[in-house]
Amino acid sequence: MSVSMRDLDEVFQGAGQKAGLEIWRIENFRPVPVPKSSHGKFFTGDSYVILKTTALKSGALRHDIHYWLGKDTSQDEAGTAAIKTVELDAALGGRAVQYREIQGHETEKFLSYFKPCIIPQEGGVASGFKHAEAEEHKTQLYVCKGKHVVHVKEVPFARSSLNHDDIFILDTKSKIFQFNGSNSSIQERAKALEVVQYIKDTYHDGKCEVAAVEDGKLMADAEAGEFWGFFGGFAPLPRKTASDEDKAVDSHPTKLLRIEKGKAGPVDADSLTRDLLDTNICYVLDCGIEVFVWMGRNTSLDDRKSASEAAEELVRGPDRPQAHIIRVIEGFETVMFRSKFDSWPETTNIAVSEDGRGKVAALLKRQGVNVKGLLKADPVKEEPQPYIDCTGNLQVWHVNGQEKTLLPASDQSKFYSGDCYIFQYSYPGEDKEEYLIGTWFGKLSVEDERASAMSLASKMVESLKFLPTQARIYEGKEPIQFYSIFQSFIVFKGGLSDGYKNYIAEKEIPDETYKEDGVALFRVQGTGPENMQAIQVEAAASSLNSSYCYILHSDSTVFTWSGNLTSANDQELVERQLDLIKPNIQSKTQKEGAESEQFWGLLGGKSEYPSQKIVKDAESDPHLFSCHFSKGNLKVTEIYNFTQDDLMTEDIFILDCQSEIFVWVGQQVDSKNRVHALTIGEKFLERDFLLEKLSHEAPVYIVMEGSEPPFFTRFFTWDSGKFSMIGNSFQRKLTLVKNGGTPTVDKPKRRTPVSYGGRSSVPDKNQRSRSMSFSPDRVRVRGRSPAFNALAATFENPNARNLSTPPPVVRKLYPRSVTPDSAKLASKSAAIAALTATFEQPPPAREVIMPRSVKVSPEAIKPKPKPKPETNNNKENSMSSRIESLTIQEDVKEGEAEDDEGLPIYPYERLKISSTDPATEIDVTKRETYLSSEEFREKFGMGKDAFYKLPKWKQNKLKMALQLF
Repeated sequence: MSVSMRDLDEVFQGAGQKAGLEIWRIENFRPVPVPKSSHGKFFTGDSYVILKTTALKSGALRHDIHYWLGKDTSQDEAGTAAIKTVELDAALGGRAVQYREIQGHETEKFLSYFKPCIIPQEGGVASGFKHAEAEEHKTQLYVCKGKHVVHVKEVPFARSSLNHDDIFILDTKSKIFQFNGSNSSIQERAKALEVVQYIKDTYHDGKCEVAAVEDGKLMADAEAGEFWGFFGGFAPLPRKTASDEDKAVDSHPTKLLRIEKGKAGPVDADSLTRDLLDTNICYVLDCGIEVFVWMGRNTSLDDRKSASEAAEELVRGPDRPQAHIIRVIEGFETVMFRSKFDSWPETTNIAVSEDGRGKVAALLKRQGVNVKGLLKADPVKEEPQPYIDCTGNLQVWHVNGQEKTLLPASDQSKFYSGDCYIFQYSYPGEDKEEYLIGTWFGKLSVEDERASAMSLASKMVESLKFLPTQARIYEGKEPIQFYSIFQSFIVFKGGLSDGYKNYIAEKEIPDETYKEDGVALFRVQGTGPENMQAIQVEAAASSLNSSYCYILHSDSTVFTWSGNLTSANDQELVERQLDLIKPNIQSKTQKEGAESEQFWGLLGGKSEYPSQKIVKDAESDPHLFSCHFSKGNLKVTEIYNFTQDDLMTEDIFILDCQSEIFVWVGQQVDSKNRVHALTIGEKFLERDFLLEKLSHEAPVYIVMEGSEPPFFTRFFTWDSGKFSMIGNSFQRKLTLVKNGGTPTVDKPKRRTPVSYGGRSSVPDKNQRSRSMSFSPDRVRVRGRSPAFNALAATFENPNARNLSTPPPVVRKLYPRSVTPDSAKLASKSAAIAALTATFEQPPPAREVIMPRSVKVSPEAIKPKPKPKPETNNNKENSMSSRIESLTIQEDVKEGEAEDDEGLPIYPYERLKISSTDPATEIDVTKRETYLSSEEFREKFGMGKDAFYKLPKWKQNKLKMALQLF
């Protein structure tokens, strides 16, 4: 589309450059800006242009333009608003969606900008109207309709206006009454109360009484008697008569019209397809209640104005008062528009670029206008956060047939692609212990075992009174919070379950189950020690990628390979994962482009592999839908500009984040519907209502009202007290509106952590204690010091391999549980002696790095034998051994890691590499640990606990500068 400055109204210069609302009123056929203080105030005799700018997480700005026509506006003003909307779109680069809004028939999207409602006032700037002046309060009656947004209309103050189907608000000088028709829903009543609150705040300065009157309650109720007194006393209500607004729109055959030279002509076609639309032409798609104007990318501004006028003419008249006109640009069609066609390609040949905006920006820049917001901004680059406390307790079960077997801590982060697993994670919430129970399905797992895992997990959720959040996760689609609670995660090829073994036997597929002495290639990924994974891939050169690091082994021969696009942090993760996959074996480092023949030989020779940098998709903007599920059919309604108040306790909602979805279930949802929550989520992914190309394997969470996890509430401005209130949605909101204070809540007491099957969630020595947290208030423990490993070794399995990583050095050690038999454990003096002995040993050939996630020394990874299912006997034995165990937990708090008990303190001058009087019998790789707290802070400019939170490379850089490394 060609753009000329004479085509653009100067009032639109600079519009749409930042998120928010901008409104113009048509005065003397020109748009005049409306101050923010008057946003939401509309007059029935006026026409308005409204621009909603939304900043997307991708960095782009989305524009929606609406023109609102009051019921008493002139035809000329309405036409001006329609034309100015087209000009505004041109000024924004020609890609905005444009909506025609008629008073009383506004779209839900438009009304969502002005929650809870708009109440147009009499008056206008033209045709002799005058804006209503402030005067003595006048008793008014309003009718409210809508479950998600509320259409409010003033009706005559008379008994004949009332009916049993709708909700009415009677606004008197000293009191506001809400009359609930007997046929109205709880959700409609709750939404109408938001209008009551708006009227109370806007017209009564928040100082008036509020009363709710139920249809059918007679004079015996004092407030009902007072309400009916305004109507001359109680009398039966007449049956509601159908008005023009209530009449259903007759079915209208869909017609496609071609607009040329301002005239509309029909397009003959057996079916509607994308191929019918020409980029040089404008079209009108008449669907009855919705009339779309489609504007080709190569059409002129005049062509677009003509098409808009043709659409206006089409709906003008008394027989189509509710028709909405929606104008879309080629390449930016709405989901609703595309759904009207029998076929619409996933991608079109149209080149969608920033050219249109760039040309407009250049024109405006020559006029001295700041055009920064017109061009696409770079997406916000943020490291993904798990939004969950990672200090909780984790238990994992392996599923075999219809049974599940609890895995020891050393194996609970090692999954097989052919198997299914159940995990339970408990963590501290605001005022109670929170639970996340989920299933993980390997890519090669069989359907029967997936169903068994879901059934077993559902029973676990049910046993905890449906309070836990439930997750369904597929291999390769794991969300950040899953990785963060496991911290170090390994996926092997093959499987151990009977289902997998039977499957490969039936299909005569070779068994590729991981073998420690075989050839195996692992891709290492993640963001840090608290989020790192090793995924076994095909041992071939084509599996490599320049953006990743890899571990390749054949029995005792181990290679690490670093792609040219990897960072020092990526390479550190390889070392950490190597300690788990092939401990105590020296690896051979391979850099991309300088590989040895032996390396390529293990991969079967050289071949091509991806070498471009992998760019991760930006987080998608979430969408909220209310759901109705009946007889296997799912119907959804999108809720625009959603807030926590849109979640009604009687309903089920879906929060669609594209990469994952949440199914929120209200406390008062019928139990028959509650059990279908997962099915609703799966149906939503199948239907893909927004045509987002949703994966059927995207993570699905089932979230119960009152137990919302932080990775769900982060999408809202959340007040947990709202869901602790008693009653249905209407009763809760009535309490807030009447009292205007703290709601009556029924907060449960903090629960003692318990796990499924009666097990204590206080872990035994086989159940890992955790010290990681993403909360800024928690101190992270980087790993174990040699001191800790030595002391822990006196309590743990002497055959287990002790791993180490640079400090912080732990000052205090607390047993997680103490039994009467604890006196039999090693004495304190023996432990300290073992601790001292560690500093007399020479350092290892290769420093072994301990992942933060592991609190007990893990055994070298081996293919796990078939686990034994739980029985009553081995349950009792397991519990008995757990009671007799003692678990060491590192407990580092702010300031406690400043000094090291049992470590000698030396002055800085004796610890330097260049010292003339060097300290002896120290660990030369950790010289800084022997500094006093005061001298450490003086030299490094921070305490020890802060220092060990730094990345390893930064620690080494500082130590080198101080000659301590």
